[in-house]
Amino acid sequence: MNNEIEKLLEGVREGTVSVEDALLKLKVKPFEDIGYAKVDMHRKVRQGTAEVIYGAGKTPEQIIGIADTMLRNGQPTILITRLSEEAAQKVGSAHAMEYDSRARCGIIGPIPKPDGIGKIVVATGGTSDIPVAEEAALTATVLGNEVVRLYDVGVAGLHRTLSHLDDIMSASVIIAIAGMEGALASVIGGLADCPVIAVPTSVGYGASFHGLSALLSMLNSCASGVSVVNIDNGFGAGYLANMINHMSIRKGE
Repeated sequence: MNNEIEKLLEGVREGTVSVEDALLKLKVKPFEDIGYAKVDMHRKVRQGTAEVIYGAGKTPEQIIGIADTMLRNGQPTILITRLSEEAAQKVGSAHAMEYDSRARCGIIGPIPKPDGIGKIVVATGGTSDIPVAEEAALTATVLGNEVVRLYDVGVAGLHRTLSHLDDIMSASVIIAIAGMEGALASVIGGLADCPVIAVPTSVGYGASFHGLSALLSMLNSCASGVSVVNIDNGFGAGYLANMINHMSIRKGE
């Protein structure tokens, strides 16, 4: 998904970017060392997606410093995950930032227009799974995808899932998020003709073992085309869905 380099080379071929400017962009130092962090400035060139700030365990001052470095080096939009409300208040005093308390995500800068090949559906088994779902949905949105949210469509009332067959069948990738026994991923995997990314959540009673039961259920899914990320890892699911939703762009189709 390295379309940044492709766009740069296409600009050289079309004459809108000079060879000198292209070389300068490629030669810019790959990271900036600010003492407590080495901010990766080449990640978008290498992977097609710029670095994301993981907020947990960092002080607000460190987050602000990393964001300053990214903005100074030309990154227009910054996603900060696992950001507490207290830290968000301090970061928000330094930068104009949208903060979602459910997802614990902060967004600095504009949301890009969707440029993926289709829609990413984010579905949850229950309302209690929404915080993880919002982390996935916001991640996918910030990375340039159109997201459709289907919340509280779990298997305890299968008619709720079946009422959204049009959305499920027209998606380019689906993120299925559920705790308890994690059955939603298998059900959706049996209906959809696209990749399904399963996200187990730590929602459930004692024998759910804080998401371990859902994780094992999803890993043992009998539906083909289902992959699984870690417990409560909405960011990982949103990031992977974004990569899948941009694959044809990588091929130049």
